[in-house]
Amino acid sequence: MDQGPGKARVNRRQFLKLLGTVGAAAAAAPLLPSLLTKVGVVAAQGSADESAPRRQWAMVFDLRKCEGCVTTDKPPQCIEGCNTEHFVPKGQEWIRVFEMEGAAGHASFFPRPCMQCENPPCVNVCPVGATYRTEEGITLINHERCIGCRMCMAACPYGVRVFNWGDPENPAGATFASYSPQYPVPHRRGTVEKCMLCAHRVKDGKLPACAEACPMYAIYLGDFTQDIATNGKEVVKLSTFLADHSAFRLKEDLGTRPRVWYIPGHGQEYGHDINETRQPKPARTWQELGATLESPHGGHK
Repeated sequence: MDQGPGKARVNRRQFLKLLGTVGAAAAAAPLLPSLLTKVGVVAAQGSADESAPRRQWAMVFDLRKCEGCVTTDKPPQCIEGCNTEHFVPKGQEWIRVFEMEGAAGHASFFPRPCMQCENPPCVNVCPVGATYRTEEGITLINHERCIGCRMCMAACPYGVRVFNWGDPENPAGATFASYSPQYPVPHRRGTVEKCMLCAHRVKDGKLPACAEACPMYAIYLGDFTQDIATNGKEVVKLSTFLADHSAFRLKEDLGTRPRVWYIPGHGQEYGHDINETRQPKPARTWQELGATLESPHGGHK
């Protein structure tokens, strides 16, 4: 298990080189089932072959598709998918959907997970090395090391971290679960938590739980190494997708170099009117959704 900040980074020069690394065929590749089969095979081979290039994970939120699930009259499904997958403690959501007001006064929605920064302030301030970055660009927390000082929470400019002040409720059988930073169950009192890009899923070629649950296919998992991204419905060339749609990153002027990108929009592709007044419904907890360690969308497989 990697216990320190990763050495693999993507700078601007490397990013520009990626523009020509994958042909147009990638964008026209088959849909998710066959893609996941291919990705899963590569992931398995990579674990055995240390010389294979490591993946460099990224996420893209296409805000043209995200409408807070208000048009379907449901709570944000990305939050509920995350809650059931990780048994997230009540009120501690790892991904949140904010309602934003545009320049013209119209409403839009903004999902916010962990930004998976290349220069993460949380890693830089952790006094015990509990927070670290893998070589594939995922920032994780080792809860067996975390001392609950909350310095990482103070350092994070995105407010994505939460603290377990009490004893979190865990599902039956969680006491015997095989804990790892990639799948931090059971949850523990006195420790910090956050989104960890579903590290236990992406290593097997699966989409993060939030992306899998999104009914609008607004969330993409990307890999800079192969320069592709998918939302489960289509495959795109990651660098071209970002450049052609004026993608931006949150607070990138701070030098954190987030690996989460946003394509501007207000859910218009799924009928979200700019004058819509409905707000997203409160997301249900994993308890309310009936998630168990054996459920299809909850717990480590």
